Amino acid sequence: MVEVFRTNVKDRHKAEKLLYQIHKTFRAYQANFDLDDCDKILRVECVNDSVQPTLLIELLQHNGFSAEVLPDE
Repeated sequence: MVEVFRTNVKDRHKAEKLLYQIHKTFRAYQANFDLDDCDKILRVECVNDSVQPTLLIELLQHNGFSAEVLPDE
């Protein structure tokens, strides 16, 4: 399953730190940022289960960033 988030992460160095934390905390997740997109997209895929958006949003908030799930269109 893939979940897509709108974030306010703008700095690549901070994005790399967040990705490290995501991968360390959620070992089954594969995540990446698209900071060139106007919504500063965070894409997260879980190979063996569903992505838990609330926990990811809390992780970003704990690090001083905001995130919200983008609806499927």
